[in-house]
Amino acid sequence: MGDLDTDLSELRESVATHVPAEIAEVLKADRASFVGVVAEKAAKPGAAMPDLALPDANGGRVSVKDGPAVVVFYRGAWCPYCNLALRAYQQEVLPELEGLGVKLIAVSPQLPDGSLSTKDLEFTVLSDVDNELGRALGITFRLAPETKPAFDTLIGDVEKINGSAEWELPYPTVLVVDGEGVIRYIDVHPDYTTRTDPADILAAVKAL
Repeated sequence: MGDLDTDLSELRESVATHVPAEIAEVLKADRASFVGVVAEKAAKPGAAMPDLALPDANGGRVSVKDGPAVVVFYRGAWCPYCNLALRAYQQEVLPELEGLGVKLIAVSPQLPDGSLSTKDLEFTVLSDVDNELGRALGITFRLAPETKPAFDTLIGDVEKINGSAEWELPYPTVLVVDGEGVIRYIDVHPDYTTRTDPADILAAVKAL
């Protein structure tokens, strides 16, 4: 069982050394702008999860309010930090959740077709089109225009991937929703290279 923090740290170093120097500088400055940021507008424990049904990759719609559930917001399948975290949650969190009768749901603003790149995941992946849910939870931000060329070079057009004119993304966030649809735990990470520890997720679920 790998340590997620260690794996994320190694990925940070790998990204810094494997992308072109000018893009690495943009990414470094971009990340630095998020370090230490507090998502003050984010929903608080005790608030109701918004009553929204989001599309999955198969054309169905799933209500995020139907708990108990762990809901993981990620930036998109193009984000290596997101992929690393989702796979860690699949290995370390999902088996215990299944034993407790709790769902694991991942949400990103990526269009359903794009989310198929996460098809090796064994839990529900939903598309928050136009960031409707993320905005309602107070966990989205607009990317700085000067970073867009670097992201376009690395991953393609984020607006096209997300089917949205707004260049907006959610902060990586984990929520635990109880059987009444109430948020009991929320952990927001403005620094997108850090993530919620699997042990913290399980502790929050067991506290329900």
